[in-house]
Amino acid sequence: MALPAGSVEKSISDRLMGAKSLADLLLSTARANPDQVALRSHETGLEWTYEETMNRIGAVARRLDSLGIDRGEPVALMLRNRPEFHVVDAAVMMLGAVPFSIYNTSASDQIAYVLADSGAKVVIAESTFLETLVLARASAPSVEHVVVIDRVTETHEDLVTELAATKTDFDFSVADLVEPHDLLTLIYTSGTTGEPKGVELTHHGMLAQLRGVHEAMPLPGHGRQVSFLPAAHVADRWTSHYSAFMAYANTLTCVEDMSGLAVAVARTRPTVFGAVPRVWEKFKAALEAGHPGDLMADALADPALGATLRTRLGLDETVWAVTGAAPTPRGVLEFFAALGLPLCEVLGMSEVSCCVAINTPEELRLGSVGRPLGTVEVALADDGELLVRGPQVMRGYRGAPDKTSTAIDGQGWLRTGDIGRIDEDGFLWIIDRKKELIINAAGKNMSPANIEMAIRSAGNLVEQVAVIGDGRPYNVALIVADPARVSQAGLDGSELRLRVQEQIDRANATLARVEQIKKFTLLSRGWRPGHELTPTMKLRRRVIDDLYSAEIEELFA
Repeated sequence: MALPAGSVEKSISDRLMGAKSLADLLLSTARANPDQVALRSHETGLEWTYEETMNRIGAVARRLDSLGIDRGEPVALMLRNRPEFHVVDAAVMMLGAVPFSIYNTSASDQIAYVLADSGAKVVIAESTFLETLVLARASAPSVEHVVVIDRVTETHEDLVTELAATKTDFDFSVADLVEPHDLLTLIYTSGTTGEPKGVELTHHGMLAQLRGVHEAMPLPGHGRQVSFLPAAHVADRWTSHYSAFMAYANTLTCVEDMSGLAVAVARTRPTVFGAVPRVWEKFKAALEAGHPGDLMADALADPALGATLRTRLGLDETVWAVTGAAPTPRGVLEFFAALGLPLCEVLGMSEVSCCVAINTPEELRLGSVGRPLGTVEVALADDGELLVRGPQVMRGYRGAPDKTSTAIDGQGWLRTGDIGRIDEDGFLWIIDRKKELIINAAGKNMSPANIEMAIRSAGNLVEQVAVIGDGRPYNVALIVADPARVSQAGLDGSELRLRVQEQIDRANATLARVEQIKKFTLLSRGWRPGHELTPTMKLRRRVIDDLYSAEIEELFA
């Protein structure tokens, strides 16, 4: 492997402090750990050491360079959680270009929007996504190449040979050209209205994030982690790609199919494990299902039981268990604390390179999101909104200076949309959400307004609709049918429900799977201005949640 010479004895702290880019950091980590297994596949058992991984990165980088990818150019990736993702992403980064991921469950029109907005000329994907990409490409004129990683085709270029390379003559010293304030990646995230926004994150910002987390929670490295969240989400990019793979030399086991997560965790026995609340809820339910009594009470009374259950989960060697992306129910936090596995809630968002504040096992306050990192400043606005400033804050929203200036004021303060408080010990608590954004139990951000618009646009029978899903496992809808059209069509109850379901099915076909409506209920009366609606006919979501709490709970029963 043609890595430039350099000391291999640097500590993790030294590597983090000395790196000027993530490319520089990865090279330093690979030099120090050539024989360490870097990447594994849970499904196939494939393993690559850092030396083997860097050989493949070099070969892929050379091939991509031949396609004319320029410095600063965005390159779209549509790959599942597999070792090849980390190779391809890092190869693009080594060229000074900007790799970013697309959600694999996105509909073709959503993919087309992201491709067009980013200006990507090259898309690198698995062949399983080709059909959707071909449809999207018709509305994304910037795309010149679609390159697949896993199948030789007559119509698409591929990287099959490069991903099997055992040596490379790529000159990794080109990574020296990557500057701290160059773009590292784009994270496409939806606001409350309108289309997705491309969050521009820099090498400098992500390094600040990694340094801040390491200062608050210094980890030894050479451990084990599991990658299963989408790489389009900033959480997996931070925990798996930039942290485990590039900084800590933690062997990273990639899990393509979420249904295999529990088995993968049990086999991997991760030393660091982060998950969204829904995963922790499933783990809790699985443990309780096999226990005849009150498991939490029994574990509190018998610490040996907690140790047995941690081993059963595969979390007996976990030194930092993280939960975030959505609020974690108090009962879940208390349950795992009783098992001797304290869940450390964190506060993160795409616009700040992921984490703003973290809990650690030594400094933990259940229900809070922890203390702010030393690499950020936090403040509360007059209305209680949490403001964040520092090098971690995004460069801006891609191609959207007006939206950027709305989000970040002239003094550099980012408006988070969260209403918070800071207690006397410096712990941050999130007590409300200022912005209308659904973050489901799996940590996926969605715009309810966009989903509601899709439903209304799919037919003329739905007059009013509110999508519910914040902190929940799936989305449901409260629906008011247009009484005039119901009367005109002479629809009775069962016929009306069938017709509304057909309209929702049409809307679901245009939405990503995670956005789709799983259940709905028909309400007997319309919503009124000054009550469920504002004077300008906008939804008053908190009022709707309160008025229809029984109906909502029944939908999630």
